[in-house]
Amino acid sequence: MKKTINVVAAIIENEQNEILCALRSPQMSMPNLWEFPGGKVEKEEDIYTSITREIKEELACEIEPITLFHENVHEYESIIVNLFAITSRIVDGVPVASEHAKLLWLKRENLSSLRWALADIPAVKKLIDQKDT
Repeated sequence: MKKTINVVAAIIENEQNEILCALRSPQMSMPNLWEFPGGKVEKEEDIYTSITREIKEELACEIEPITLFHENVHEYESIIVNLFAITSRIVDGVPVASEHAKLLWLKRENLSSLRWALADIPAVKKLIDQKDT
């Protein structure tokens, strides 16, 4: 039986209506795919506490989680990921790629130009679809 893990992902939008995208480094699992930054939810942690901690660790900045934007369950070859995508805003600092190979700010309509990790794709599609409404 595959292990299920809860993962949080921050959808961070800047003043120019661009969304922060993070390229997984060659050392990470699923290397060279784009994702929304975040990570595993620790035991006894809620998703909002988790995303705040993960972004501080990964990007060296402070965010304020706003709302749960999208929840998706994706089954990979070895694990099942329950991904919670949370809209957030930066309240202090500037994101710095410490674990990721690269960070990129993109407009919603350009998100589909990247090669995304499979679990992130439903949230990406929802973000693009919102642009049309």
